[in-house]
Amino acid sequence: METRFNLLASPTAAKVAKRFFSTSQAIQESTLPKALQDLVMLRASQINGCGFCIDIHSKEAAGHGETPLRLNLVAGWRHSTVFTAAERAALALTEEGTRLADGAGGVRDATWAEVREHYDDDQVGALVCLVAMINAANRMSVIVNNLGGSFESGAFAALD
Repeated sequence: METRFNLLASPTAAKVAKRFFSTSQAIQESTLPKALQDLVMLRASQINGCGFCIDIHSKEAAGHGETPLRLNLVAGWRHSTVFTAAERAALALTEEGTRLADGAGGVRDATWAEVREHYDDDQVGALVCLVAMINAANRMSVIVNNLGGSFESGAFAALD
């Protein structure tokens, strides 16, 4: 298996990638906890089967201090005891926001109410944008067959 296309070699795609990275930085700089951002990006990437993004976000989360136990349980968060109620609300929103095409009906009102209970307006806005952004990143990577396994921290510094 090989990557089909280097998006950064396309002038237009490279411009989009830089803007995409800048948008992601705005989310990273929000008050939404960084550890939660890592979990959300990892869970959406797992659902979408994006090995490249799973590689990135599991390594980045570990680098930010996330434990191997929690990283290993993200895929089965509903059946584990290691996530807080706030994290569980965000993971539910992530799953429901990611699985829009699965006929699940989108984000349930109960999930939205849980999210609103745990996060302020700015954090909710950041969380919604984060779910949308990681889903877009997953789709770009899967389309061009970016492969997981070789990500090294700092690889995106050129986009800064």
